[in-house]
Amino acid sequence: MEWMNRRVLVIGAGLSGQAAVRKLQHLGAEVFLTDNKGIEQLSGVETLGLDSEHLLVGSVPEFAGISPDLIVLSPGVSPKLALVQEGITRNIPVWSEVELAMHDCPALCVGVTGTNGKTTTTTLIGELAKRTGRSTTVAGNIGVALSGQVEGMDDSSIIVAELSSFQLEFIDKLRIHVAILLNITPDHLDRHGTLEDYFQTKARIFENQTATDLAILNWDDPLVRDLGANLKSRVLYFSPTTFLQDGISLWHDQIVFAVKETKTMIPIISRNELQLRGAHNLENVMAAAGAARALGLSWTEIAEGLRQFKGVEHREEMVGTFEGILFVNDSKGTNTDAATKALLAFDEPMVLLAGGKNKGLDFHEFMKVVRNKVKSLVLLGQAADEMEQAARDEGVRTIIRAASFEDGVEKAIAEAVPGDVVLLSPACTSWDMFKSYEERGELFKELVRRHYREPIQQ
Repeated sequence: MEWMNRRVLVIGAGLSGQAAVRKLQHLGAEVFLTDNKGIEQLSGVETLGLDSEHLLVGSVPEFAGISPDLIVLSPGVSPKLALVQEGITRNIPVWSEVELAMHDCPALCVGVTGTNGKTTTTTLIGELAKRTGRSTTVAGNIGVALSGQVEGMDDSSIIVAELSSFQLEFIDKLRIHVAILLNITPDHLDRHGTLEDYFQTKARIFENQTATDLAILNWDDPLVRDLGANLKSRVLYFSPTTFLQDGISLWHDQIVFAVKETKTMIPIISRNELQLRGAHNLENVMAAAGAARALGLSWTEIAEGLRQFKGVEHREEMVGTFEGILFVNDSKGTNTDAATKALLAFDEPMVLLAGGKNKGLDFHEFMKVVRNKVKSLVLLGQAADEMEQAARDEGVRTIIRAASFEDGVEKAIAEAVPGDVVLLSPACTSWDMFKSYEERGELFKELVRRHYREPIQQ
């Protein structure tokens, strides 16, 4: 076995790191796990069976004391970390956890990346893939570590993986048979530095494709569209705004698949039959439909799956209508582009709850949309001062500051009247107050339901 008795350093002891440790132990490697958090802050590491020599938490170990043959990074670990940089300097292979997971896996892999829409698209493709009757696993950045899901898979299995820029940063031979790039807007610039570097990292999803593989690209995004000419794989474009003679697009209110060479156009589904709101979700649906077709489903089977799909938690999730006010949980809106799309999905008067930890983004363009769409803006978290200044610069009229998340929800409820939408779409990460956007979204739902006890209409 390739890693039998080899020394491997796993950096980051969260879910991905722990899954990587287990896979490496199964492969016979000598595994070292490190994290700057103390043991009392880490859940589950005690089940790994590592002794004190191999479980190095609470401080940064000396590189020379480990001398690893391979370094595996959890997604949240900065590549600027001294241990990582020393490994690179010494020409030690540095892999992301997804590279390790898929290194010897024979399953067909569908990979989804982009700034926004990844989770919705990944989940939808997973639901469609199950209709093939083949064993299907949905994992990756969606909250389930890939390394813990691949054992026992064969060449008839399907993996649908949500892939972040952090996970794609240190791939090596990772081959994505059906690779989707949904869109690119500024995000994670605190890590990647520039939009170009961020984009190039995302584009690595196509790096190891061959002529038999498929790339699915957003025609409406110029950066993404221009990739198509340089890829080794087949390319399928989609567009919710421009009719494509080759690809998936809109013809009036119908999503259609067109082939220029044969002059054919196949209706797939009417947009009015979809349960997902918002023009941006057409991108997700079109990309998913293209992937499902590549997996062998008929357009009729795809249409039925699209009709039944209701969306995912924390992404424009309808919490309920309480005393005539619709509450929507979009906690996964962790950047300005995602939050903008959530705002544009609703025509009703709106109270927006926003703020958290900024990722190096400017809020001025976002606040122009807020000015036109939102009647009351409730701000909280580390980015509140920065967001308030941008809001005032752009002429947002009603700005309310909250002392805590709980205070923010109560103030948003107080601002709303029947017929309004109260939307949690923070345009920031949750890391200043919560462990994850899921935790933030769950608290939002709990606080709303606790305030009203039970919905009048759901």
